[in-house]
Amino acid sequence: MTAQDDGYTFDLLDGVTRSHVRYTNRYGIEIAADLYRSADFDETSAHRAVVVGPPHGGVKEQGPGVYAQELARRGFVALGFDPSYNGESGGQPRHVTSPEIFAEDFSAGVDFLGSLSYVDRQRIGAIGICGSGGFALSAAQVDPRIKAVATAAMYDISRVSRHGWQDSTSGEERRQTLVDLAKQRWADVDAGEPALQPTFPAEMPAEGPDPITREFYEYYVTDRGHHPRSIGGFTLTSTPAHINFGGLRHLEDIAPRPILLITGDQAHSRYFSETVHEEAPGPKELVVVPGARHIDFYDRTDLIPFDTLEAFFRDNL
Repeated sequence: MTAQDDGYTFDLLDGVTRSHVRYTNRYGIEIAADLYRSADFDETSAHRAVVVGPPHGGVKEQGPGVYAQELARRGFVALGFDPSYNGESGGQPRHVTSPEIFAEDFSAGVDFLGSLSYVDRQRIGAIGICGSGGFALSAAQVDPRIKAVATAAMYDISRVSRHGWQDSTSGEERRQTLVDLAKQRWADVDAGEPALQPTFPAEMPAEGPDPITREFYEYYVTDRGHHPRSIGGFTLTSTPAHINFGGLRHLEDIAPRPILLITGDQAHSRYFSETVHEEAPGPKELVVVPGARHIDFYDRTDLIPFDTLEAFFRDNL
């Protein structure tokens, strides 16, 4: 897939329509989203619906649209959105990441879908890709209107912020990080604006960086998934909120609603899905796709198990 003239990283499927919509979350932040439906959509019936969140740092013109249009082709009403402070959505300062607000953005998507006369409020689900997988689960913990939740190549951003990669960060290291970030807040005060983490380079580097970062560059920096509003960096002082939030601590509150966890046997993020599958006490299914890496679940329609997603939501919505 390469970037299209319309600003999307994928072609719109034949038989699917896309409409740009806007609505507000409970913080009053305007959310920019795309609504996908089949071209022969019947507005006189009440339909199943799904809200789709992007990878952490991604936008609706990337992965969410890939999922949303395929589900729309299969008869669902599907909504792909830009998280608050990012993409075309509102919120200042730009490029904040917040576990609280990013979870709320899923619930705001449910609000919008439920306001449509042709959506059945009792049959709304959620899909989170990469970092949005954790936020979708977090939203489902407190919003029982989300009747079923699926994740693809899930990252639990708050868990890795607090505990490190594969839970390798010590308490002493975490506390030092908080000291460093407190100094950064003073630096932001003095500068009059928040500093950002490093953003994606203009071109794919010939050598380095580490294999995980290089995999992200393969998607976000090259024509495969590059989008000018998907820059890779968040405000440095966003991190304490994730550290304080911790991991997904209330998975039991999703039960008896079902969870579908999709990952790849080559995905560096696989352990996040396996951890949730182990910890969640309610109905759950773990699907490991052979030959799939983490970023392949952003756009590789030959590897994303759409038949499994369709069956999951048809059975549970």
